[in-house]
Amino acid sequence: MASEEIIRFFIEEGKEHLDTLEKGLLNLQATMEDNEAINEMFRAAHSVKGGAAMLGFSSIQKVSHRLEDYFKILKDNTELPIDQKLESLFLKGLDALRDLLEMLQGPFGLRDEDASKILDRVEPVFGDLKSHLDYLLAGGAPVNAPTTAIAQPAKLSTTSNLPADFVEQVGDALKQMLTVFRKPDSAETRQRLATFCNHLDEIGAANESWQGLVAAVDRAIANTNNPYTILAPFAIRELRAASQILAGNASATVSPSPSLVKLADIETDEWETIAIVKQDLRSATEILTQTFEKAKLLKLAKLLYKAAQ
Repeated sequence: MASEEIIRFFIEEGKEHLDTLEKGLLNLQATMEDNEAINEMFRAAHSVKGGAAMLGFSSIQKVSHRLEDYFKILKDNTELPIDQKLESLFLKGLDALRDLLEMLQGPFGLRDEDASKILDRVEPVFGDLKSHLDYLLAGGAPVNAPTTAIAQPAKLSTTSNLPADFVEQVGDALKQMLTVFRKPDSAETRQRLATFCNHLDEIGAANESWQGLVAAVDRAIANTNNPYTILAPFAIRELRAASQILAGNASATVSPSPSLVKLADIETDEWETIAIVKQDLRSATEILTQTFEKAKLLKLAKLLYKAAQ
């Protein structure tokens, strides 16, 4: 079995590779115009695949291998037209890979049953991705082209006041937000992020639940206790996912996750507690004994023991 130090290094390196992939996918058209950028994405997927194979994480290896194969198609066909559907499918595949890494880093590790659920969920996505790549390679028109009949399912309901290019507008804003999130934390960058939230609120003004989600992101950004490394993944992922839901049903209801709601109100001392729990088992034990009664502590101990088997 690989040592904890090696696994920790793999996770940290893997996160960097996933950030590279997400950055490239959120602006895939521009990435396709930059040979080095698309090569970097291919290498990132290849590196995750190789590390997972070496450490025996077969589920991570499988997902990264599939992504690597599809990035190679992009690398070998730089004139391929890029559409919203292609970006969305790639991002769903990337989300599965990120979920696997996050589980590996979690307190219970990457359990076989959890990995199987993610693989079952992402397999149809990869099937659709392969089919759509074949369609585009054969000369098919991009799905988000406004003049083609095939584009219509991706458009919003005509009864909605949301703009027809709502998903595209949201995607453009998220790309710019991601760029700001990568800058040093400052009052200026948080103000720029707040400006993007105002824009997102305006373009989705026809759906109150969307405005509620944007407001939660805005509050989380305004809370200076939240580091960008924690805040960015939640904000970008939840806004992107919600926009895709509304693309299929403009009157649908979307809402912030409990984690995002928590980020809006978290205090500095809570982050300190989280850091202590992750780094110091003795302190973590003290916090747990102060929080739970004996019966619950015994139950927790049994659950942890079972998970470690």
